Formats: sequence, structure tokens, C-alpha cells
Amino acid sequence: MQTIERKSLLYQSGVEYADFCLNHVEGCSHGCKYPCYAYMMKKRCGIVKTYEDWCRPKIVSNALELLDKEIPKYKDRIKYVHLCFSTDPFMYNQPEVAELSLKIIDKLNQNSIKCTVLTKGFYPKELAGRNGQSTNNEYGITLVSLNESFRKEFEPNSASFKDRIRSLKHLHNKGFKTWVSMEPYPTPNLIKQDLTEILEAVSFVNKIIFGRLNYSVKSSEFKYTKEFYNSLALSVIKFCRKNKIDYHIKSGTQAKKE
Repeated sequence: MQTIERKSLLYQSGVEYADFCLNHVEGCSHGCKYPCYAYMMKKRCGIVKTYEDWCRPKIVSNALELLDKEIPKYKDRIKYVHLCFSTDPFMYNQPEVAELSLKIIDKLNQNSIKCTVLTKGFYPKELAGRNGQSTNNEYGITLVSLNESFRKEFEPNSASFKDRIRSLKHLHNKGFKTWVSMEPYPTPNLIKQDLTEILEAVSFVNKIIFGRLNYSVKSSEFKYTKEFYNSLALSVIKFCRKNKIDYHIKSGTQAKKE
């Protein structure tokens, strides 16, 4: 895998449900076609030129050295560190990425820093038994469908939905807090599906984050977008309250009453 170096790694996020974050890889081989917000931003900034370039990830070779310098600087301000917003820490079929992610999580935990993690890959079983691994960590998967044909079209190189859920359930059974990001949830003109079936498949988790699909021409062609997301957001809230699951509805998902 190609490598790059960076001058900094930790940064404070502006995302509504995050604290400090890091992205130790540039690009992502999952090649999501919703389209991918991270890819669009990196392309706009000139960091990557093409979709093909984005799908050839480059690992940050000095990530651990940067953490050694930055942890003492930010430690008193950090509530937790999120992995990741512009890449995937357990990128499917990318063992070098996973290996570095494990080392980063270990280093943060050894400095008494909690991690939250999100992936469209799956979590290695040994993650739960690693020395220094904190049970305060929270592990999540992105899950917007159970339909594999949909996944192959919109998340072509990611792990299967079944494997994601299975690996998350393993961590849950080992005592870790687990969560699901249902974002970007597709409109019915992209796929007709039952949200309740997806919610039931992850009813063991501690938290669900739900958000609408943005930046998609196909999504904007759906006539009843406002009503659709308002209805689904209420369904998520009802389901979570019934099952004693924490929830967060992303800003902009529910339309304000006029």
C-alpha cells in the first residue's frame, strides 16, 4: 500500500455527535457511490483527482509518531477520539489499515483515551481480547440496508451487511458498547425496503444514529422526501424508546414544521 506523511493527525471535529477525530488513511477502497461526501470534499480541495485515485488508499506512515507528540498536547481536552470521518479504520480486505487502526486504538487506550469507531468493514475477533483494549470504547457499523444487491451497487467493495452485524454482535457479547449509523438512508426510488427489519437486525446495540441521504441527484428526484424522512425518524425514535436504545437523529433529517 502507498504511504503519505502528515504534519498533524488529531483534530477537533465540527460534527454534531463527535469530539476529537483522526484520519490515518487518505482515500477508501470501499468506493461508495451515494455519492461519498469525503471523496467530494477531497476532490474539491485537490487532494485527490479521480474516483479511481480515491479508491487506492494511502496509509499515513507517521501516524503513531504524530500521536506521541499530540496526545500530551490535547489530552486534557479530549473526551474521546473518533475513527474516522474521511476514511474507514477497518477497510474491508485492507489488513495494513486494520493493523494500524489497532495500534492507534491501543495507544489511545494506554493513555486513558476512549475511542469511538465506525466501519463498513468488519471488526476482527481479536479486537475484543487485545491487551490494553478498553471496554469503554464504542464500536459501530454503517448499515442502511440488508439487501446485498443494493450494497454491491452503492458500497461495492465494502463488507457484507451480514458480516458487519455479526462482528458487531461479537463485540457486544464481549461487553463493549455498540452502535449503528443508519446514514445516508436511501429513498424509495433507490430501494424499497422495510426500516423495521433493519432496526430489528441491530436491536442489541446501545445507540442508533439516523440520517438522510444528501448530495444525490437520484434522491432529489423522489417527490416525498420531506414526508419520508420525517416518518422514518419518528419510527427510529419509537423503536429506540421501546427497546431502551439511545438515538440521535442527524440535523436536517427531520423537516421543521412550517
